[in-house]
Amino acid sequence: MRIVIFGAGGRAGRAAVAEAEARGHEVTAVVRDPARHRELGAARVVAGDVSVAADVARLATGHHAAINAAADLAAPADVFFPGAASALDAGLGAAGVPRLLFVGLASVLPGASGVPLMDEPGYPNEYRPFMLGHAAGLERLRGSALDWVYAAPAGDFDHGAGRTGTYRIAEHADRNDLISYADLAVALLDEVEHPRHHRSPLTIGGAAPADETADGAANGSA
Repeated sequence: MRIVIFGAGGRAGRAAVAEAEARGHEVTAVVRDPARHRELGAARVVAGDVSVAADVARLATGHHAAINAAADLAAPADVFFPGAASALDAGLGAAGVPRLLFVGLASVLPGASGVPLMDEPGYPNEYRPFMLGHAAGLERLRGSALDWVYAAPAGDFDHGAGRTGTYRIAEHADRNDLISYADLAVALLDEVEHPRHHRSPLTIGGAAPADETADGAANGSA
């Protein structure tokens, strides 16, 4: 497959590029400054801005699917994330790319109580504006005609962990549920290759304990 990955220079983006290349896909890695990202292997590294629909359309043409892992910490989150969702909606639509995996945050998805994790008692909220920006991006996706998935770690990233090739689809967000960037990338590429979720959030948890029953392909190795 030909896959375009926006935000390919970040940790989630780099992991997605590596996983896609390991599976033999043709990758276009979109970053702001290609000269700063020579570590992206055999990917075609190009400059582009995910918040500009014309850039999205130009760079996505000819691809089968898109992954967005971009974040601009210098921009207001309530502007960047819904803006990126809008640009992806318009740009991918113009390019004829129907499938979008949008890497998101657990905090905007329902926790065990049914309310967004960030609204549960005791949840740390020092980055709430960033969370609300992501929530606005998700809300914008809900109005898109694309076959989108808002794919988020169930809790947070385990920054020191490597690739196990295993993950699970979690029932709800859980702040204690950790997954590596590499294993989130496994889930993303599985979903690109074999779409099982459509126009919905997807909560991706770390490997299930040994006494839990596997959830079909969602718990397999890539």
